[in-house]
Amino acid sequence: MTVTDPATGKTRFAVVPASYVFLLRETGPGGGAGTEVLLQLRQNTGYMDGFWAAAAAGHVERGETAEVAARREALEEVGVDDLDLTFVTAMQRTAHDLPIDERIDFFFTARSWTGEPRIVEPAKCADLRWFPLSALPEPLVPHEAVVLAGLRAGGLPALSHHGFEEV
Repeated sequence: MTVTDPATGKTRFAVVPASYVFLLRETGPGGGAGTEVLLQLRQNTGYMDGFWAAAAAGHVERGETAEVAARREALEEVGVDDLDLTFVTAMQRTAHDLPIDERIDFFFTARSWTGEPRIVEPAKCADLRWFPLSALPEPLVPHEAVVLAGLRAGGLPALSHHGFEEV
């Protein structure tokens, strides 16, 4: 996406920020069986419909911080509040074949919250399920799959990238 700077008349990229929340829970006695993540099956959104994605995600609105946006999206999309958010990574990504091709995504996890996760927007969400991090469904939104793989393996960098050619 580009914008024109009114002062100079020059065209610049507008970076679109978004926040993502991966709700996580431990399974089995004492949490020993592994970690599960809550994912939604996207539908009727115009972007990656038919793909599994973070249960809660969306654009950061003007005047919001990434954390406030993450909390708002979790309440709007899965009906949970009072999340104990942990920052995971900021991902700079591009998709040169899409109209909006410059993004910065802020990824968070939450292991505790208030409320029972449920589908709040049935027109946009076909399903909502818990999956082991070790056995994720397909297809997954590609840039989110990168973050989930990093969560599974550990050691996810504070800044990650997706869609850029290696230099």
